[in-house]
Amino acid sequence: MKRIAFFLLTLLTALTLTAKDRSYKVVSPSGKIEAEITVGSAVNYGISYEGRTVLEPSPISMTLSDGQVWGREPKIAKVTRGSKDSILEASLYKASSVRENYNSLTISFKGGWSLEFRVYEDAVAYRFATTLSKPFEISGEQVAYNFPQDWTVTLPYVKKGTDGDFRSQLFNSFENLYTVAPVSGLNQGRLAFLPLLVDAGEGVKICIADVNLNGYPGMYLYKGASVNSLEAEFAPCPKTVVDGGYNNIQGKVNEYEDFLVAVDAPRTFPWRAAVIGTDIQIAQSDAGWLLAEPSRIEDVSWIKPGKVAWDWWNDWNLYGVDFKAGINTQTYKYYIDFASSNGIEYVILDDGWAVGKGEDLLKINPEIDMKGIVDYAASKNVGIILWAGYAAFERDMENVCRHYAEMGVKGFKVDFMDRDDCLMTGFNYRAAETAAKYGLVLDLHGTHKPAGITRTWPNVLNVEGVHGLETMKWSKADVDQMKYDVTLPFVRLVSGPMDYTQGAMLNASRNAYRANYSEPMSQGTRCHQLALYMVFDSPLNMLCDSPSNYLREKESTEFIAGVPTVWDETRVLAAEVGEYIVTARRSGNTWYIGGITCWTPRDLEIDLSFLGKECRAVIFSDGPNAHKKGIDYRREEKALDTTVPFKVHLAPGGGFALKTIL
Repeated sequence: MKRIAFFLLTLLTALTLTAKDRSYKVVSPSGKIEAEITVGSAVNYGISYEGRTVLEPSPISMTLSDGQVWGREPKIAKVTRGSKDSILEASLYKASSVRENYNSLTISFKGGWSLEFRVYEDAVAYRFATTLSKPFEISGEQVAYNFPQDWTVTLPYVKKGTDGDFRSQLFNSFENLYTVAPVSGLNQGRLAFLPLLVDAGEGVKICIADVNLNGYPGMYLYKGASVNSLEAEFAPCPKTVVDGGYNNIQGKVNEYEDFLVAVDAPRTFPWRAAVIGTDIQIAQSDAGWLLAEPSRIEDVSWIKPGKVAWDWWNDWNLYGVDFKAGINTQTYKYYIDFASSNGIEYVILDDGWAVGKGEDLLKINPEIDMKGIVDYAASKNVGIILWAGYAAFERDMENVCRHYAEMGVKGFKVDFMDRDDCLMTGFNYRAAETAAKYGLVLDLHGTHKPAGITRTWPNVLNVEGVHGLETMKWSKADVDQMKYDVTLPFVRLVSGPMDYTQGAMLNASRNAYRANYSEPMSQGTRCHQLALYMVFDSPLNMLCDSPSNYLREKESTEFIAGVPTVWDETRVLAAEVGEYIVTARRSGNTWYIGGITCWTPRDLEIDLSFLGKECRAVIFSDGPNAHKKGIDYRREEKALDTTVPFKVHLAPGGGFALKTIL
């Protein structure tokens, strides 16, 4: 019934546009992108790219619990135009500075609400705002994307729940492979979480994302009632939440309110963004960062990005040592020694350091001398990060942060949130603020995409929301992680950095891969794994494998341990969604370049003239037998002739990694 009503409203809106309707156009600074907003009996907007329609008039509105609709018979009070062109300093990001260049339109309406549109060189975004101080609730939000044709969509469906029962799908890990299908072929009863990618033809893509989810639910999209449309769905505000889920450390919603979010003060609502351009332009867009609220931490000098020696993925599997490896003090001191000797900034103590199932984070496993471990790490210039289940962290956040900060712990990896309703998005921001109060960094694992939080609270160094390498511990052989890897930069990464946890030293060809929980392997080649440190954004970046395996693979370990995790400049040199990508990143005067492919082998020719005429480099490339043995690679150091294209062969699931030498 809801979908029929939406379709009729959309049709009625289209039929009732009259001469009295007011139309406003906003163009990007170069004129390439144009948004047209029409205000009549409803509010609609459409987008054109280089003169071609890529979004037909699409209705937007917000409904309040008292029945008032922001967007139905609206009365304009004021229209304001603006523009901005400036260079912003960025920290803990993929570039040290970012150009902010857009034209804007803000329409203020009678009744205390407004709509702001911004048109960048590569994006169109809008958001609602209110000046009302009296309490009220938002009971619904209408968002639609009416495309002119039955275009192909790349989207991550929610894994769990029953088709057609959207509420049953709201508890999910935001980890799924991508489905590629025309809009008409999408499952009308299954939600997809953002970001998602639309192929608008003629080499143009549209990445749909939401930004600034502070105390507001994330947006899902599903196949709309009309042929070429997507419509939005949002999680209602939870009414009762109880411990449940994995090890009883998650928050399970038993009952929902009949509204999305309660509002008791003037505020802005999340941005609805459409990033538009070629494959390369999508992959290197800064739109998500620019739309995010600026940092609430004035002095970020204490926030230390870096790499992490991680225990859980490799199942604490050490060998060649004179003690029994596991969740104990000796094992963690060994990880600390490994991190220290390789210049790795952190060690994570994952699940198991607290007693029981982690229900009380102030009670420590008797096998762990936590103070001794923290002090030992400090003596080795290594920081300790502790894993924490969501429910226990939420229950006693202030005391937990205070206690472990005083002990010398540097941060927390908070896990198993698995929702994005208003309470959970609000939790992420409160956790970031509380952690910052005590000088702690955060890795938000088991949660939705960052959607701007890493700029607003830069002590949030990383966020999961990805079908990362951890899934290779149990994924079947028909899971195509290689196709996924070469799709992520154009979809998930548009929303910000991700905790993918790369760095496997056991690397398997397509026919050799198998799931192994205790001795896991990656799909693809060794060089594919090395390249991921440049292709993916991760200010807090894991080395997922065992120190014992890294000590056996000294060349690879030395390379990845030395790769920075934040950058002065990023360039995407070549890319095709779902096929391959080559990304170059600069730190100081040193360039790091990584390229990966799907299971299709390919020969690439890359223009490296930007490196200058005289350049030497260390290059890791797939070995001649990497198509059969994923660990086969070649390392060489040589001068590069940058006046001609750099040629490199990528094996199936392969890659290459390059570092310039002064």
